[in-house]
Amino acid sequence: MHINGPFKLAVVESQDALGHELHLDFTQGFCALGVADQASAMRRYRAELQRMILDQPEDSADRQGMLAIQQVVEQLLPHIAAGEIPLGEAIVIQIGPESPLGRFIPGDGTIN
Repeated sequence: MHINGPFKLAVVESQDALGHELHLDFTQGFCALGVADQASAMRRYRAELQRMILDQPEDSADRQGMLAIQQVVEQLLPHIAAGEIPLGEAIVIQIGPESPLGRFIPGDGTIN
């Protein structure tokens, strides 16, 4: 599933530990916005995710992945609104073996 948003996501193998990491990089367009517009863009993205989540079957891997990304957005939003996050740096999230995001890792047999 591809959703256009304020950041790009990549799943990579962790170099420090077993498993994988989710790398979140903000787009240039998002970085160029003022803080208030960045917060508005994140709120719109959150609303779009919510609409798309509701359109997915409850047991859908896409739904589970979107719910996990929605949690990330919820955690980031107050910090984006306060201008506290250096947007030029990647945010790295360790993906645990039980994470719904694990379903999106190439080669795990579920979704490529």
